Amino acid sequence: MKKLFLLSLANLLLCGAAHAAPATYNIDPDHTFPSFEADHMGISVWRGKINKNSGTVTLDKEAGYGIVDIKIDLASIDFGQDALNKWAQGADLFDLAKYPQTTYRGKITGFMNGVPTVVNGELTLHGVTKPVSLKLNSFKCIPHPLNKRELCGADAFAVIQRDQFGLVAGKDYGFNMDVTLRIQIEALKAE
Repeated sequence: MKKLFLLSLANLLLCGAAHAAPATYNIDPDHTFPSFEADHMGISVWRGKINKNSGTVTLDKEAGYGIVDIKIDLASIDFGQDALNKWAQGADLFDLAKYPQTTYRGKITGFMNGVPTVVNGELTLHGVTKPVSLKLNSFKCIPHPLNKRELCGADAFAVIQRDQFGLVAGKDYGFNMDVTLRIQIEALKAE
C-alpha cells in the first residue's frame, strides 16, 4: 500500500512538473533599447536607437515555448541629432502622424538545452506587417538581486529591408535598404 501511495505521489509530481504554467515577464524599459544601423549613401553607416518601448514575454522554458508582444515607440527614435530625429518622425520617413503604432509579435522557438535561439514573428511598421525572425545570440535568466524575481535577458539580431515596409527615403539616391537590428532586452517576471 505504501509503495502504491509513493508511486501515485511521484506520478502527481511528474504531471505537475510537465504542466508547469508559463511565466509572464514585463519588458524593462530602462534596460531595453532596440538599436539599428542603416546605410547613408554608401559612404557611412548611421546608427540610432529607440528610447521607449513596452511589452511582455510569456515563457514556458520546460515546454520550449514562448510569446513576445512588444510596442515600439518610434517617437523616441534617437540618432543623436535632434533635427534628424524630427525628420525621421515626419512624413518623409516613418510618418508617425499617419502610422503611430509599431509592434513586434512573435513565437520564441529553437530551444537548445532549455535556451531559446530564435523568435519568429511579425513586425508592423509604417502600416505594413512582414515576417521578421530574430536570432538570439544570447539568452539568460537569473534571480534579480534587488527584486528577488527572475530576470531574463537576451541579445537579438536581424536584418530587414526597409523598402518592404514602404520606407524608401534615399532609395533613388542609391541608399542600401538593409537595416541591421541589434536589440538588447531585459524583462522581469511579473508578480
